[in-house]
Amino acid sequence: MGGYALGSAFDSRSGRMIMVALLLMLGSFYAGTLFGNNASVYVSQLPAKSSSSSSTGMGISEFTNIVALTNRKTPLLIPETGMNVCPLTFNEYIPCHDVSYVRNLLPNLDVSRKEELERHCPPPENRLFCLIPPPEDYKLSIKWPTSRDYVWRSNVNHTHLAEVKGGQNWVHEKNQLWWFPGGGTHFKHGAAEYIQRLGNMITNKAGDLRSAGVVQVLDVGCGVASFSAYLLPLDIQTMSFAPKDGHENQIQFALERGISAMISALATTQLPYPSSSFEMVHCSRCRVDWHENDGILLKEVNRLLRSNGYFVYSAPPAYRKDKDYPLIWNKLVNLTSAMCWRLIAQKVQTAIWIKPENQTCLLENAEQKRLDICDADDDTKPSWNTPLRNCIQERSAQKKFQTLQTRADRLSVYSESLSRIDISEKEFTSDTLFWQDQVRRYWRLMNISKTDVRNIMDMNAFCGGFAVALNTMPVWVMNIVPISMKNTLSAIYDRGLSGAFHDWCEPFSTYPRTYDLLHADHLFSHYKNRGEDCLLEDIMLEMDRIIRPQGFIIIRDEEAMISRIRNVAPKFLWEVKSHPAENKEKKMETVLICRKIFWAII
Repeated sequence: MGGYALGSAFDSRSGRMIMVALLLMLGSFYAGTLFGNNASVYVSQLPAKSSSSSSTGMGISEFTNIVALTNRKTPLLIPETGMNVCPLTFNEYIPCHDVSYVRNLLPNLDVSRKEELERHCPPPENRLFCLIPPPEDYKLSIKWPTSRDYVWRSNVNHTHLAEVKGGQNWVHEKNQLWWFPGGGTHFKHGAAEYIQRLGNMITNKAGDLRSAGVVQVLDVGCGVASFSAYLLPLDIQTMSFAPKDGHENQIQFALERGISAMISALATTQLPYPSSSFEMVHCSRCRVDWHENDGILLKEVNRLLRSNGYFVYSAPPAYRKDKDYPLIWNKLVNLTSAMCWRLIAQKVQTAIWIKPENQTCLLENAEQKRLDICDADDDTKPSWNTPLRNCIQERSAQKKFQTLQTRADRLSVYSESLSRIDISEKEFTSDTLFWQDQVRRYWRLMNISKTDVRNIMDMNAFCGGFAVALNTMPVWVMNIVPISMKNTLSAIYDRGLSGAFHDWCEPFSTYPRTYDLLHADHLFSHYKNRGEDCLLEDIMLEMDRIIRPQGFIIIRDEEAMISRIRNVAPKFLWEVKSHPAENKEKKMETVLICRKIFWAII
């Protein structure tokens, strides 16, 4: 396997020219293929005029990128030497969750509601415009399924969680690796046993969560996402999220393991997911004060739950009788009963409510002033930067409850939500068939095995056809629906898939180096008229931030966009190959297969 390194005889903050050296590796870490061939070798202080060969016998190619802390400027210019590289200290830079930026906003934020944990994107002139480097001794990620239990310590080199949560079996240090035994604060003996217990509680010991009709789960405050990892054998898909808070780098651990997760927080705005998308919302010591602010956060859970969905609450108020826990529990009981939820089980430190399908109770409670019914809302609008609503949405007559089958059956479901935004069943079926063929072609062009990628993002997912085509592979797909596109995310969830709303004029809520493959189908042309603060280069920079070294970026678009990307990509240290392909209209277009070079500051 090939690896790349940035070599410099100068201090990384000096802004002087550095050299990027391509190192051709002859071996790999560990025997076998479980950990993959790893080319993360560092060469220090290569001379600027180094020849193409060295005493080690390794081939060397020279690049001219400069290490310099660079902010975005208007007009936007990329140096002739290529994109500047941020100093090593910025290797975990997350623009919209930057603690130093948020600190300046604190006087204007409602910290009592934890608003500081939400997205706060700096204006373009305050964002970095340089490539984010990997940390020292970064290694190519361990392949799935081994990565569920082991990841390289140097890739997430933070010890806090192991120190404070090791006794609960979140994560343990094991030589060069982090080991995840599958525990959690409320299931230190393992997530598998805990998941079976939840199934028994819901079905009265008759079955598991799958037989209880659970297909999609939202895990609030997910930790390192072991709950999600151990739901996969049941073919249950989980959207896991947690804030960037005192539980240091929990989402980074989850993504490095190959588990679906993103940074988010329940505070003052709606989560970026459509209404009625989950059969279960799970909170295990999730550090959310559900009883505060008139239960407004519980009302957000109610929005996200499907009818007959479950809210699982594993936390001290569900079982402890000391401190303020009984008072908190009484508040929770009053709030949930006002929303007409029914407590169906309470044992072994866990309480489970069900959200009934019948709306009569809600109307009666509204008449008794126990809750407010929301004004009629257009549910075709994306939940993006939308303030939380202290009310319950009555199911509209137009949105009849759609009985959803098992996840395998859901993949081909034409959702009624599509008809409301003028996407016909014929277009839906055509899109599904198109991506089946294209995915097979992509894998031939990339010349990789099915296990070489795990974390995938479809940056403009439409109806989710690309993700459906990947269903038989050992991957998960984050389906992104841009907020300025038609709102197809409800239909994506109806297919048993998961994803989020996003605006690609802003960075995504994830750590650097978290995806193995990014797919962008006519994304750039959609954003081409968004102004000087949202240019093609801005989106490419964000793609580079979130793609892993040696990760793939597949781009289809108008020829003018393709030409620009092909010219600019080498300055981002991407390798680029062009391939002809038929589009949905049976016309020829160009597909770019880009691959991020594996480089590192040394």
